[in-house]
Amino acid sequence: MSGRTTGSGSTGWLARLLNLVPYLQARPGIRIAEAAADLGVSEQQLRDDLELLWVCGLPGYGPGDLIDMAFDGDRVTITYDAGMDRPLRLTPDEAVALVVALRLLAATPGVADREPIERACAKIEQAAGGAAPVAVRLAGDPGRLDEVRQAVAQHRALELTYYSATRDRTSVRVVDPMRVMMVGGHGYLEAWCRSAQQVRRFRADRIDAMRVLAQAAAAPPHARPTPIEGGVFQPGAELPLVTLRVGRRARWIAEYYPCEQVQESADGWLVSLRVTDLAWARRLVLGLGPEVTVVAPEALAADVHAHAAAALQAYASPDGLAVSPERVAASPEAAPTTPG
Repeated sequence: MSGRTTGSGSTGWLARLLNLVPYLQARPGIRIAEAAADLGVSEQQLRDDLELLWVCGLPGYGPGDLIDMAFDGDRVTITYDAGMDRPLRLTPDEAVALVVALRLLAATPGVADREPIERACAKIEQAAGGAAPVAVRLAGDPGRLDEVRQAVAQHRALELTYYSATRDRTSVRVVDPMRVMMVGGHGYLEAWCRSAQQVRRFRADRIDAMRVLAQAAAAPPHARPTPIEGGVFQPGAELPLVTLRVGRRARWIAEYYPCEQVQESADGWLVSLRVTDLAWARRLVLGLGPEVTVVAPEALAADVHAHAAAALQAYASPDGLAVSPERVAASPEAAPTTPG
């Protein structure tokens, strides 16, 4: 490592931490005082950095995944580097992928300060050899959120063609707009849905088409904006409770979705969460394959089994024609055994 990496704050600290492992790899058994002097930090700061390295490593974060080191008095030696055996150098493909991700972040509605993102993109492009700047556009209509804001300001009713991710279908409905909000980097329209007769939230990038109607928005007096402090989805006791046994590669479910209970067991994690639609839960389980097993409710387990069995029968069929899950469910003895 040429020169010293100094500087307080997160930038200098992160740069030092990223280069610390290859630095120590090249100097096995170096004294902590000598390494601290080379890095331009105090011995205590270096010891704090080394303590942090104990919990850094590869996904899985168990024995054999984390960075490991050995201490002999005041000397330190890296015994496992978790792949960080040299300073980070991006390949051209990696640099482009990172720039695309940053450009997408900068284009996301609700991002207040885009200047640091633009500076980071410029530095990466320069380090990658001055490649042509990458242009990124969000999927869907980039002006949709602005249209929604204008409709709310005009107090006009809207006809929406909306894709529901939980039900995996598109519907047309008339709504009375109430407000526009930003949650988790996404723009939402909160409105009274005349079909559901309830207040609903519609993600702007899932509105396929929108028509401003001549009639004024007329949400009923009892329609009230719902709180968003706990996130857009706030499950209630009236929603179905689903319990899944998840494997190591599917534990992200417990972090990504609001769960009522997460319990570790000998053969996996038991995760309980509320869902608006069991069909959505079935698609989630089928998408994760053998990493997830349905514990409850029985109706979901039967539905997953029927759809998985129908898919396997379609593969086994000479003409490749699918068998309906309803037919498989009606004749379970004819269905092959499938996990989940």
